Amino acid sequence: MYAIIESCGRQYKVAEGDVVFFEKLDVEEGKKVTFDKVVLVSEDGKVQIGNPYVKSVKVEGKVVSHGKGKKIIVFKMKPKKNYRRKQGHRQPYTKVEITSIKTTTKKAETTKKVAEKVEA
Repeated sequence: MYAIIESCGRQYKVAEGDVVFFEKLDVEEGKKVTFDKVVLVSEDGKVQIGNPYVKSVKVEGKVVSHGKGKKIIVFKMKPKKNYRRKQGHRQPYTKVEITSIKTTTKKAETTKKVAEKVEA
């Protein structure tokens, strides 16, 4: 089972147990984060495509850490004009571990299991 989610202006393909690097999110380390903008869900060969998002599907994850990416150098130069500017940049990121993809079928199965346990 995998899903394609939209976050931070980009789309990410995620599955349970994946570790994904998002742009900086305002969530503390160790806290849960929920992504409800799910564009596509594939489960046992069945594909659900949203218009624009799939309803009642959520992807949950846990924030592992925050950090900065590799440094890149931005160098601007205009020839013959003695114009040179050197600038560095490190993009901040949030490392998230995907814990679960919750769909309506899973919710229905869990409610059936709970109902069976109560009756027994």
